Amino acid sequence: MKPEFQPGNTWVIKIGSSLLTNDGKGLALARIEGWVEDMVRLRAQGIRLVLVSSGAIAEGMTRLGLKEQPRSVHGLQAAAAVGQMGLIQAYETCFQKFGLHTAQLLLTHDDLRSRQRYLNARSTLRELLSFGVIPVINENDTVATDEIRVGDNDTLAALVANLIEASTLVLMTDQKGLYSTNPTDPDARFIPLAEASDPTLDAMAGTGRGLGRGGMVTKIAAARCAARSGANTIICGGREANLLYKLASGEVHGTLLKAGHGLVAARKQWLATLAVNGTLLLDAGACRVITEEGRSLLSVGVLDTTGKYTRGDMVACMTHDNREVARGLINYNHTEVARIRGMASGDIESILGYVAEPELIHRDDLLFG
Repeated sequence: MKPEFQPGNTWVIKIGSSLLTNDGKGLALARIEGWVEDMVRLRAQGIRLVLVSSGAIAEGMTRLGLKEQPRSVHGLQAAAAVGQMGLIQAYETCFQKFGLHTAQLLLTHDDLRSRQRYLNARSTLRELLSFGVIPVINENDTVATDEIRVGDNDTLAALVANLIEASTLVLMTDQKGLYSTNPTDPDARFIPLAEASDPTLDAMAGTGRGLGRGGMVTKIAAARCAARSGANTIICGGREANLLYKLASGEVHGTLLKAGHGLVAARKQWLATLAVNGTLLLDAGACRVITEEGRSLLSVGVLDTTGKYTRGDMVACMTHDNREVARGLINYNHTEVARIRGMASGDIESILGYVAEPELIHRDDLLFG
């Protein structure tokens, strides 16, 4: 009997190079069309989707007539730059048949390590999802170096799942899922269900070969990373027909690695680890709406600010008698907050010349003692 799970309504789907290419001979367009049809059906069910796609370097090699993968970093970057054009063109063409738009985002580790860039990327993705767009994400191989590259798209997909607080991370590969040993071993046992944190999984993982950088080792690591924000991970065979649609019904086809705790609890745990870099003095009304009504903190409710902080830093929210009522990730730096404190959200643009966010601290980024 296959395990069942609650897939939720926000998914990150990663498709690996081994699936996207015809043995290194260009993109597998028929497969891409099948996955897109599945994703369109998921969108019709109200599921928000972010797609993390490999394949740029492989497609670039085909377009450039290269028989072997370049060994130099710059050669790989050049192939990725050429291949990215074909990759995004393929997705856009397929989704446009159903009246859906795609958007291309290229990310590096630096973009996700910096809290300011983290918030910027998250805000952009949230806005795209609110428009019903399918974001297509890849590592920025054209500029990334060994020092800043994420390293594989399994890890990138997990970081994106953290970024948007996804409920489900789907890692599509050329294997059915995770096995106890190498799948070619006649004694290999298929693993349908496990906790992502289970240490015995490490001994079961193999390494990747060929066009992709990620084997089961990186997929298990990605599942553990995704679990930090409460996302369940499914490792599954991408060649199975209507795979994504079947997963949306709650039936697992592949290996389910469970997070072990929910989205809200996981995010609060992460917020609790961040150091406080400044304070906001709130009026009584602001204290009430964030603690009793579960709403975001707006600039109009801030009386004063202290400390030097930047966008994405953790700040403490204080009452007039110096009691901390909450803390959260701030959307503006300390000089900006000093200028807009006490002002309505609608006045931010006229004061600063731009609007980063309508809230000083979004309710999802608030932590209460």
